[in-house]
Amino acid sequence: MLAIRLTRQGAKKKPFYRVIVAEKRSKRDGKFVEIVGYYNPCREPVELKLDHDRISYWLKCGAQPTDTVRSLIRKSEQQQPAVSEAGN
Repeated sequence: MLAIRLTRQGAKKKPFYRVIVAEKRSKRDGKFVEIVGYYNPCREPVELKLDHDRISYWLKCGAQPTDTVRSLIRKSEQQQPAVSEAGN
């Protein structure tokens, strides 16, 4: 079974996370199938970039997002319409 989850990158006390698709039983920072975004909580404002097309593809294939990733997807979707309206 596949999971969409975070993997930790960055230095000590300065975390940076990649949003990845990985086998559910693999290690947190182990093998993964694809990188579908990133999340940087240390920046102000928080930096979040997700590839919604690839995430929806993997969800259709049966991948399950973790609770944290699910909340990040919701935040990203809420921010995305505001950005597109401002561009018009």
